[in-house]
Amino acid sequence: MAFVATKGGEDAIAAAHAWRADRRRGDGEGCTLRQATTSFGRAIDRVMAEGALYDPDLAARALLQAEGDLVEAAFLLRSYRATQPRLVDARPIDTTAMRVQRRVSAIFKDVLGGQRLGPTADYSHRLFDTGETAPESESAPAPVAAEPVAPLPGAMGILGGETLLEAIPAAGHDAPPADLTTMPLDFPASRPIRLQALARGDEGFLLSLAYSTQRGYGNTHPFVGELRMGEVAVSVVPPELGFAIEIGDIVVTECQMVNQFTGSKTVPPQFTRGYGLSVGHADRRAMSMALVERALRADELGEATGSPAQDPEFVLSHCDNIQATGFVEHLKLPHYVDFQSELEIIRAIRRQADEQRAEDGTDRKKEDGDDRV
Repeated sequence: MAFVATKGGEDAIAAAHAWRADRRRGDGEGCTLRQATTSFGRAIDRVMAEGALYDPDLAARALLQAEGDLVEAAFLLRSYRATQPRLVDARPIDTTAMRVQRRVSAIFKDVLGGQRLGPTADYSHRLFDTGETAPESESAPAPVAAEPVAPLPGAMGILGGETLLEAIPAAGHDAPPADLTTMPLDFPASRPIRLQALARGDEGFLLSLAYSTQRGYGNTHPFVGELRMGEVAVSVVPPELGFAIEIGDIVVTECQMVNQFTGSKTVPPQFTRGYGLSVGHADRRAMSMALVERALRADELGEATGSPAQDPEFVLSHCDNIQATGFVEHLKLPHYVDFQSELEIIRAIRRQADEQRAEDGTDRKKEDGDDRV
């Protein structure tokens, strides 16, 4: 769709920018970068995931610049990412070697290594803190230091050992997976491409689709097989060295869902998998991704399809909030020529309709006169 570029009005635009900057600063004692990085962890994790760049400091800076608008912050981060050189590709991370901070399984009470709740509000009352409560007593127990544990055996191995759980689904081809950050989305999309798109998709959109599958718009009956969060090492193989070296650690959240599967002509009844992985501590995102990823496999598994979450083109074409933002928000830009042309079309249609009604009325009067004669 064409639209008229904004011309002139530089003073008004500059004033709008200055006004926004003034509002962002507030009373001069606004949130610092360090405060944002340490206090808004979940928001920063979401910005990094949807911005497709792992850097808490940059994500915090984008969040402050965007006045807390998570989609705008992800937009800023992804735009910055596009300007940076690509030096070397990292090797796939090994989540089995994760230094686990949080690990829960909803299908087994006792798992090897135990359940580890980690930093979560899942088991607390959702009571709003008005700030009027008395300060905590000095005798209150100090928080237990978060000591990562590595490695913990996967809970899913119990089912796999009994052949009740499908093997890890194939990627769809033997070649290295394409990089969705350097190529346009195309269909049919392989599983690696689907996972890449979901990993940086809008959390709210994924959550809504995941919820729809639980309410009957999809053939799912899911259980959280394992949800884990912790640090994993990132390694690269520099061309001049020829062997892998670790360059740092990142925090990721991984979720494996298990779903009932009644079987097919070639596959016995068993549990199938849905997989979700997100940077940062992001339980809701990883779980939503796993539910949607499983729904997208319906056709592959020979299940009935037709629900929105089972349509790869619908899901993958609309999950990216950066593209969605651009297409929706461009409507705010000048569209004078477009609207004037449509206005003229509507006026012409109205004139034609009025003329037709007038002709129909004249013909009816003539017919009535002929009947009286």
